[in-house]
Amino acid sequence: MHCAKPVRGAWQSPLPPHAMSTDWTPSAMFDALRLRARLNAVIRAFFERRGVIEVETPVMSLAGNTEPNIASFHVEFGGRTDGASRTRWLRTSPEYPLKRLVAAGFGDCYELGRVFRDGEAGGRHNPEFTMLEWYRVGWNHLELVEEVAALVGEALALVDRRVALDIVDYRTLYRTQIGVDPMSASVVELQRALGDVHIDPDGLTRDDWLDLLMTHRLQPTFGVDQLLAIVDYPATQCALARVRDGDPPVAERFELYLGPLEIANGYHELADGAEQSERFERDTRVRRARAAVEPPIDTRLIAALDHGLPDCAGVAVGVDRLLMAMLGTDRIADVLAFDFARA
Repeated sequence: MHCAKPVRGAWQSPLPPHAMSTDWTPSAMFDALRLRARLNAVIRAFFERRGVIEVETPVMSLAGNTEPNIASFHVEFGGRTDGASRTRWLRTSPEYPLKRLVAAGFGDCYELGRVFRDGEAGGRHNPEFTMLEWYRVGWNHLELVEEVAALVGEALALVDRRVALDIVDYRTLYRTQIGVDPMSASVVELQRALGDVHIDPDGLTRDDWLDLLMTHRLQPTFGVDQLLAIVDYPATQCALARVRDGDPPVAERFELYLGPLEIANGYHELADGAEQSERFERDTRVRRARAAVEPPIDTRLIAALDHGLPDCAGVAVGVDRLLMAMLGTDRIADVLAFDFARA
């Protein structure tokens, strides 16, 4: 049957409601926590059948995430460091160490675990959340889209739902749905396409306006039972993906949406250490211009790429977002045992 909003496990207090605090109670309903356990089992069985090995990588690192729109937590280590920095950065994803494993020759692997992002708390965000990330050697981003869709299909079967995968390229989506060419439209044209949405333009780049169009104009139109993969992004949004030559060139990456929720982001992975180092430096310059914190660049990842990352594709799936879509809720608190406000 369809999984409607489950009922929280009942308990009765011997005290009247006004006589006690209830912020010790779970933010999620018990059925949601049981569904999470079943989903974790499905994920592990899925990769076991496909020969993808589960690994664990560090949660703390000497390096951080330089991406300008992601903020990292850091902690101070009180023990011996043999001259290394005491500051350690909590991972925003396991991407860098997983790529180091692939570069070392480990092969196809995945990790299911907690990641951390500062400043992200609200209806759809929690500062700590669960991410599933995996890498496939010899694959490109389009092949990986199909595997992500297969996993999502098995997840949705837990709640008796079925969806078909639709694939559209980024440029076509913007052209057909809002009438602008994301590869050539001016900032003024992108601002105009937002319609009645009023945004403070101070400090926003062209790519920021494209992102705002995605979140405010496009995502709300995605059907609840639609599984949509958007592929081949503007080269300026390449992140850690390869850029394919063309007119215009495009980043070989994808995002997967289940209804209006973004649940996955994947790349045909960049394997050029010099190019990746240049991108990290570019991120750092943006952060410096914004007077933002500048996490150290992961030189060990660069060394791994210089050693030789085999042709591969990787993807990160937000497990909490997937659970939200499965349960039909827009509140991340509904799928967390204790959300940020109750942690």
